[in-house]
Amino acid sequence: MKTGITFLLLALFFSVSAQQILHQQVYSAKMHKNIDAIIVTPNIQKDVRYKTVYILHGYSGNPTRTIEQDIPNLSQKAIEFQTIYIIPDGNYNSWYVDSPLDKQRQYTTFIGEELVSYVDQHFPTQADRAARGLLGWSMGGYGALHIGVAYSQIFSIVGSSCGAIDFDRFGKGYQGYQVDKVLGELKDLSLSFRIYDNADKMIHSRQHYILDCGTEDTQMLEMNRSLHKVLTTKNIEHLYIESPGGHDTAYWRKSLINQLVLFQNYFGHEGL
Repeated sequence: MKTGITFLLLALFFSVSAQQILHQQVYSAKMHKNIDAIIVTPNIQKDVRYKTVYILHGYSGNPTRTIEQDIPNLSQKAIEFQTIYIIPDGNYNSWYVDSPLDKQRQYTTFIGEELVSYVDQHFPTQADRAARGLLGWSMGGYGALHIGVAYSQIFSIVGSSCGAIDFDRFGKGYQGYQVDKVLGELKDLSLSFRIYDNADKMIHSRQHYILDCGTEDTQMLEMNRSLHKVLTTKNIEHLYIESPGGHDTAYWRKSLINQLVLFQNYFGHEGL
């Protein structure tokens, strides 16, 4: 009886609803804890199903900062693009991986499976990969590519802005950004966590890939250029963009909105 009442309330809520910026806690069975997330919806209309984009913040970020500073007009874009945006908390420095060292950091499975399942069950989504995308910047850019490639059957579009995508070029940053705390020593790093070594999986994924980086981003520019060359050599369809800017909020605030526009163009069209 309780289940019936719950679904009735959900049906009434989603028949016509004003735009929502919802602060949710989503339970992860794999990590045995709740994960904070912000879900931004358009004006929900009866019998309408919506596209979804999962957005992964950078190192030291959080969902609240994302909607207030990084993409402050995200609520407007939800209405304009008729899309639901989901921003999970990446736990400051999780790198969005399933850590072999820490069972409390299993974010690849959480985002690729548990969070998607939760959103599709509780919101009127188009529960189809062709209407589902994944986007991130800096640490989140790594996470988007890592998770997107691992779950190509779930996400049809993967975007990385100024992605921190090559641990071999981090130098002291490998410890400074605490990558070693979740993945162990660099010399022992599994190939499954190296974006370049997983490029072959992208060949037949039927996904759209978008990469961008600022021309003054001394941290990330060369590693993004290198990935662009790898993908080009392997004839993997992708869009690569460089534009003026550094590794800062001003750059990714602009680039993330540009990517969200591109996502709308790609939705519903399978990659090559």
